[in-house]
Amino acid sequence: MPGSTVPTSGANQGRNLTAAPHSATPQSTSEDATTVGRTILSEDEIRRALTRIAYEIIETNKGVENLVLIGIRSRGVPLAVRLAARIQAIEPNFNAETRIGALDITAYRDDQRTGGTTSPAPAGESIMPSIGIEGKTVVLVDDVLYSGRTVRAALDALNAHGRPALVRLAVLVDRGHRQLPIRADHVGKNLPTSASETVRVVLTETDNATDRVDIIQLGGLS
Repeated sequence: MPGSTVPTSGANQGRNLTAAPHSATPQSTSEDATTVGRTILSEDEIRRALTRIAYEIIETNKGVENLVLIGIRSRGVPLAVRLAARIQAIEPNFNAETRIGALDITAYRDDQRTGGTTSPAPAGESIMPSIGIEGKTVVLVDDVLYSGRTVRAALDALNAHGRPALVRLAVLVDRGHRQLPIRADHVGKNLPTSASETVRVVLTETDNATDRVDIIQLGGLS
């Protein structure tokens, strides 16, 4: 899959949606010397999951009218770009160039406001679709749904840019352990996990490596 640059018209023209990404959330941490991991989604499985989600989005929305996709930085952005490309391939009247955006949630994260363990992240740029979000059906896209706090922050950030008619959520992986009453509308894979495990999503656009999703057992436990 090519990089995540969408040469949009208007305010988005020439911008790379993956520039200045928000750092990975705690559920997508890097492996260290004390971790043991296994791959639970391969490149082909990720591709098939995204294709299925694209069809689901079209069916749920009863077409593509007023539909826009906004990726949550960082890995939600290339996933949103890929979904937009698939939707356009299925429904040619869906113009991905004007219907894709990127959302930075740095200023809205409660774990950074209240002295949580997550290190402060460099702020990225939020880029709204050139057709706007007012009165639109917005599909927020992220890599992993965990506690729900990232999505809550994304909803706050989105509301600062306009008032959509409807907001839905698409994620590649739902690992459970919700702390807030948030549910994904479209899920690539439901993955039950324990508190001693973390999920790492690797994407070509953000990690310069072959797509995969790993589940990591912390502390080197089997």
